[in-house]
Amino acid sequence: MIKTDELQSLQHGHRARLRQKFLDGKLAEYEILELLLTYAIPRRDVRVLARQLYKKYGNVQQLLAAPIEALMENEGVKENTAIFFKVIHKLLELEYKCVLDNEPIFHDYDRLVRYCQSLVAGKPIEEFHVLYLDYQYKLIKDVLHSSGTTDWAAVYVREIAKKALDLNARSVVLLHNHPTPGISFSSQDVDITSEIVRTLAQLEITVYDHLLISGDVVYSARNMNLLK
Repeated sequence: MIKTDELQSLQHGHRARLRQKFLDGKLAEYEILELLLTYAIPRRDVRVLARQLYKKYGNVQQLLAAPIEALMENEGVKENTAIFFKVIHKLLELEYKCVLDNEPIFHDYDRLVRYCQSLVAGKPIEEFHVLYLDYQYKLIKDVLHSSGTTDWAAVYVREIAKKALDLNARSVVLLHNHPTPGISFSSQDVDITSEIVRTLAQLEITVYDHLLISGDVVYSARNMNLLK
């Protein structure tokens, strides 16, 4: 039987190897999660917990995006650990937003997508956001337009138009989520997108894209030729 001090020595050695693998750029994604957990839970072996969480959420991003209450429903994840994850998530969101504030969104479209994922991925209810852009396609402001139920969020086209004029926006990116994974744009989503496109066009404001986050899948109305 392994004694407590021997067990602690083994854990210390394992964590040292994890840190070195990170510095060498050789960590698998589930090992990155394990390394994070070693800082949140320093006195426990977190290997099993890391694998369980990775299996449940599929990737680290989905885990970080989950609400605190949902994270704490996992055995072994207490409030301190859940807050630790959300702090990292917030830092990523701020980093993405900083770039979007200073560069046209098409310079790094993947970063725009990651920012949108950070806003709504893992949410248990639908949210509808509008990202207002200036004439250089830089982010002016991200506005949570509405939040609703598990399968619906209200959209008020006139409010979007009024806000765009107030902010002197020249373009917008629409964003919403489907809490159920793998569900693409519904017919109602397409209809409301078309209505927003028509209304804003009368004000010489364009809809650059409408992104839908559903699980770890991102659908683009622009790429799907839905912006008519």
